[in-house]
Amino acid sequence: MDATTLFSGMIFGSIGMGYLIYGKKQRHLVALMSGVALCVFPYFVADIFVIIPMGIGLMALPVLIK
Repeated sequence: MDATTLFSGMIFGSIGMGYLIYGKKQRHLVALMSGVALCVFPYFVADIFVIIPMGIGLMALPVLIK
């Protein structure tokens, strides 16, 4: 892992924590599951060219499904 991968994982993890808190308070299941996925997926993906599109897609998911 390099610094870019770690930094992007930290960014998407913190955004995921925001989605997680929002989804829990508003009882919005898609936002809750998207937040969990954003917090967990950087642990399993090591390529920066996969992390960024996957993170952006997971961030857009609650907006598109809403």
